[in-house]
Amino acid sequence: MSTYSKEHIDYLKKQKKEKRIVFFFRLLIIVVFLIAWELLSRFELINTFLSSSPSEVIETTIQLLKDQTLFTHIGITLYEVIVSFLVATIIGFIVATILWSNKIIAKIIDPYITILNSLPKVALGPLIIIWVGASMNSIIFMALLISTFVTILTIYQGFARTNKSYITLLKSLGATKCQIFTKAVLPSNVPTLISALKINISMSLIGVIMGELLVSKSGLGYLIMYGSQVFNINLVITGVVILGIISYIMYIIIDSLENYIKKRRGSA
Repeated sequence: MSTYSKEHIDYLKKQKKEKRIVFFFRLLIIVVFLIAWELLSRFELINTFLSSSPSEVIETTIQLLKDQTLFTHIGITLYEVIVSFLVATIIGFIVATILWSNKIIAKIIDPYITILNSLPKVALGPLIIIWVGASMNSIIFMALLISTFVTILTIYQGFARTNKSYITLLKSLGATKCQIFTKAVLPSNVPTLISALKINISMSLIGVIMGELLVSKSGLGYLIMYGSQVFNINLVITGVVILGIISYIMYIIIDSLENYIKKRRGSA
């Protein structure tokens, strides 16, 4: 005997149907795009020297696998992205918490964070190389510059928008600032934290690729830069496609984390 009501069962069926529809059309868009791209290149309606084609991307990928360099480039880029993502997330959360806990510090620091976030990071590339050196450290530093300030602003704005009535109620009951933070601010900002993670992972990936374009001798950014220097558009497009796949996988991981948290909170 089911413990769920008929309405709840109907709702779950509707949710599953909606997920299947979303997945189908996501897949359909990719398939249609790839088929159209291949056909346009086969019938020479587009210049493959400038746009490549799915079949040529596959051939280039196979060649990189044969050369045993593909996974090396992917591994280096992934390592740099994961390190910068974790460091930016930790720094962003700590700084946002400090800003929320002390309004005076927040008023002093807020404009500087906004200014630093708006600076063109690519223009700082030569300075970063001088400061940190032409190594992996400069790539991670570039990614941190791009992702950290966005993470701070996203999380802090979420903390600042926490329901004031709930906070006032806890204060009237004698709750400490730490208790208010753990019982009210954090639980009500789980969606904000997940959004910050999604933004951070994309910003970290962008920052790493920008850094690799400047100084790296390996990684997907280097692969793209090398391809452009030798006019090998197939190599460039292959690097971009692989980056897209990596970005999608990372999105799926964080989206799964979000769904898991929702289920845990729903069953609590």
